[in-house]
This record gives sequence, structure tokens and C-alpha cells, in this order.
Amino acid sequence: MKNKGLLPVSFGLEAFLFVFLMAHTANGDVSYSFPEEMKRGSVIGNIAKDLGLDVNRLSSRKARIDTEGNRKRFCDINLNTGELTVAERIDREGLCGKKSSCVIKQELVLENPLESYQIDINVKDINDNSPLFKRDLIKLEITESAVKGARFVLEEAHDADIGTNSVQNYILARNEYFELTVTAKTTGKFYGELVLQKELDREQQHEVRLIVTAVDGGTPPRSGTVAIHVTVLDANDNAPVFSHAVYKVSVPENSPVDTVVVTVSATDADEGQNGEVTYEFGHVTENEMTIYSLDPNNGKISLLGSLDYEEESSFELPIQATDGLGMVSYATVVIDISDINDNAPIIVIKSLNSPIPENASPGTEVGIINVQDRDSENNGQVRCSIQQNAPFKLVPSIKNYYSLVTTGELDRELVSDYNITITATDEGSPPLSSTKNIHFTVADVNDNPPVFEEQNYRANVQENNKPGSSICSVSATDPDWRQNGTVVYSLLPSDVNGAPVSSFLSINGDTGVLHAVRSFDYEQLRSFKVLVLARDNGSPPLSSNVTVSVFITDENDNSPQILYPSPEGNSFMTEMVPKAAQGALWSPR
Repeated sequence: MKNKGLLPVSFGLEAFLFVFLMAHTANGDVSYSFPEEMKRGSVIGNIAKDLGLDVNRLSSRKARIDTEGNRKRFCDINLNTGELTVAERIDREGLCGKKSSCVIKQELVLENPLESYQIDINVKDINDNSPLFKRDLIKLEITESAVKGARFVLEEAHDADIGTNSVQNYILARNEYFELTVTAKTTGKFYGELVLQKELDREQQHEVRLIVTAVDGGTPPRSGTVAIHVTVLDANDNAPVFSHAVYKVSVPENSPVDTVVVTVSATDADEGQNGEVTYEFGHVTENEMTIYSLDPNNGKISLLGSLDYEEESSFELPIQATDGLGMVSYATVVIDISDINDNAPIIVIKSLNSPIPENASPGTEVGIINVQDRDSENNGQVRCSIQQNAPFKLVPSIKNYYSLVTTGELDRELVSDYNITITATDEGSPPLSSTKNIHFTVADVNDNPPVFEEQNYRANVQENNKPGSSICSVSATDPDWRQNGTVVYSLLPSDVNGAPVSSFLSINGDTGVLHAVRSFDYEQLRSFKVLVLARDNGSPPLSSNVTVSVFITDENDNSPQILYPSPEGNSFMTEMVPKAAQGALWSPR
């Protein structure tokens, strides 16, 4: 639609189409191009397919998007499909300001085996911001002596978008005194100049009202307008001139409040009020207004607030100088923030396997450690170490990751748990460090059989004993834990005089006490041996056995018997007397 009454200035608006692009870098990482302001859940790309990952193993490998420090996690991975989706609103202007390239770095981490892929999301600008002038009304004071062709630089409109989506043209509403020329700076920005086409006459008209529209190159284009009131005065024919078009300065991030960052200076060849110069910021953000102040009289730029290199590493501040009658010139102050080692390393436990089975072989991975430092260069280089008195070591893995592995065999019966301390130290000057304590327990494995307190046992039993009476007890110990160390006793099957041993003895499985099942007769059985088995309740169970020798002791329970002469008259007899019978006096009656 045409604007009635506007002076046409030729200008082409280039339409563009966002395309999702993916490319593999040389080290196997992946990058995507993606427009800002997409809805949550929008699919960026199928990262599993692009990296050649098995979608069915994403859950078991604990696939996740990791970030460092307090950075936001802008994307998620769908473990069912392998798709990378938008997790947070992505505002390119809020993230990167006017930078030509805006790349979000995220990290895909998988375990078993541990792998890491850097994801670079190149956030493309969309035309979601309209051009804005710093004020709604620009006041110009121009002397009536200004000659035809005199030029007056206009305040630039600010558009948070970049490239063709930023300001591309200015349009001046039709009037009888001025035309507008639009010029591109070497930086790619456009600015407008009012060109006087008809000489002014204060006696005929002391004020001229103009409307200027700033138009960006988006599709569709956006615009913003400003009113210009020109007051016709007598001769102020020199604008202020800055000593530098661009002021560059470097400031440490730990600079205190009230530090003077730089002093800008502009001079005006006019005299009196026409040569008095005052300074002010051009279009700056609210955040920049809380950090910097500009003295309008002497041009000193000072710190109002604290700097943080990790939050913002550079600033570009537009400055304008205005003389007493309103002629304006512009300069730019570029402030680079230098890093100070003010962030200690952060140790993050990404994965921890506890308890550890005591039969874990040396070199077993029991944890994954990630170290982070928000500082840059040497200040952000971190060394990680562990105390030497524990059977563990840190093995460097992928970027900023360490695997915590065992260095020797573990024995729960000797040490049942470990408290280890990990120390991370950066290479700043002076260096900063932090520690993290990790507690591990050692899980028991059934690796010890029961051990009897004696190598063999001896039991003496008086004959004619009562059935069920205890004759001795055996005892075995097992240093393993819980069921692995619980001992159960039993008799190994064997025969005694052709009869099973269970018909002679029994054993209490819990206490190891042996009981006589029957009454023994010395004249029938004088000794025998049994094997007692001690078995733990582990899986599989371990066991050992011991020999118990049982001796029957005699008691005088048989009377002497005269065998000769035989009561039946048989004279060929043998006298039979038990061996253990005690000697007795005998005399014929």
C-alpha cells in the first residue's frame, strides 16, 4: 500500500526463507540453523539420525542435553524419536544483541560408553522488532542563513534485528523545504540526512514540521516514525566535531564503581551559546544505563554498576554531542571487558555407581565427573585431582569430563566404605580451587567360606547315655555380610557300622551342637568319626567341613560270668571276660 504524501526513495526489500540446516563438523559434532521465537516443542532436527545413534538405546544410555554453569538449556532430546526440540523461548536479540552471528552451544551426553557431542544452534533473525527512534520528537534549530544543499544528519532509528531485518531506509513526508538522502555506513547501518532544497526565511516561516519514517527490510517490513520540528534561527553554522569517530578502551571486570572508563570530547568552532557542547548517550539498553553514566558537561563515562565478563564481554555505546542551538554529531565508544579469575571451578557429579561390588576388577568405572569454570583462557583451564590414599583415580575423558575408576582390588571385609575428596584447580593467577566429597560403599560378595575354630573336634560319650543329650558343639565363622556370612551346620552322609550316621547323631543347624540320637553301648561300639559341614547362605554358597571323633567310654554295667565248668556239663569251654572288666578277687566257696 502506498503512503500518500511521502517522498519515494528507491529501496528493495529482499524476502528470505528460513531453512533448517544441519552440518557435521570435523570432530563429529553437529550444527543446525534455526529461526528465533519458535514454539516450545518445535523440532530442530533428528540428532540421533544425524549422528548415527541407535534410537532404541537413547534411554538406556541416559541421553541428555547438558549445559555448563548457569546457562539455559534451550533444547531437549526426545528419547523415543531422537528428535532435538525447542525447550525454551529463543530470543536472538536477548541472547546476542546486534552480533551478526548468534550461536547457542548445547551438549549431548550419553553414557555406557561415555560420549559427548557439541550441538551448535545458529539462531537466525526474524523480523520481530520495529525500528524505533530514541524520542518521538526531534527538535532542530537551523539558521535562516543556511544555503541550499546544506545537510543535517538525523538521529538514527534503532532496530533490535540484524541484517536486512534492521533499518534499511528512511522516508521523508512531502514538504517544500527539505529532501532526504539515505547513506550506508561502512558498518552496514543506514542514516538519513535532511538536504535543504529551498532557503529558509524566518520572517516568512519560523518553524517547519516534518515526518520521517524508518523502514526495515523484513518481509513484511516494519516501520517507525518520528516528528521533526525545525525552528528557523540566525547563524549557527558549525556542528560539534568529536576527537575520534570511535573510542576503544579495555576495562578489567573487577573495576570498582565510579571508575572513569573513557572521556569523549567534541569541539565546536562557533562562539558563545552556539559553541557550547553537551553530551548524551544515543540509543542504549536499560542494562547499559544501569552500568554506565555519562557526564553531560565533560564527557566522562563512568561505572555505575559492576561488570561481569562472563555475562557481557563487550559494549558498544553510541554518543552524541549537541551544541547550544541543537546541531548534533555522533561517535561510538567500544568497551572491551577483560577477564579476571573470579570464578572458582565447579565440580559436578554426573553419574555415580554406589555401592561397588568388592569383586570389581581394577579399572572399573564407578563415576563420571564434570568440571566447569566460567572464566576464559587460562583462567578457565582446570586440573582435577584426587587424594592418593584411596584405590581410585581420575582418568581424563572427553572435554571437561573425567571417569572415576578403581585402581586396585576392593575387600569389604577390610574396608567397607570410602570417603574421597576431588579437588579442581584452575590455572589463573592466583589460582582458584574447589573440592567435592564423594562417599562410596563396598557391596559384599560371597568370597569367604566358613572357617571352623578348630581343625578337628573330639567328643567323649559315656555309654548308656540318654538319647537326645548333647555330646559336643562345633563353631565356624564367616566374615562376609548378612546372608553371605550366615552359617548353617549339617552332617555329611556316611555309615557307622553299616548304619547311616543320622541314626547315631544329629546336629542343630543354627548352633552347631551335636546330639546323641541313641544310647551307646561300649561293648558294641567304642568309637566312630563323622564329618560336619558348615555352609553359608551366599549365592552360590561356600562351605567347609571338619572331622568330629566320637569316643564311647565304658562303665561297669556287666556282672562277671562263670563259664567253666559249664552248667550243661560241657567241659571244653573258654573263659570269656570283657576286656574292660575290672579285676576282682575270687575264691571258691
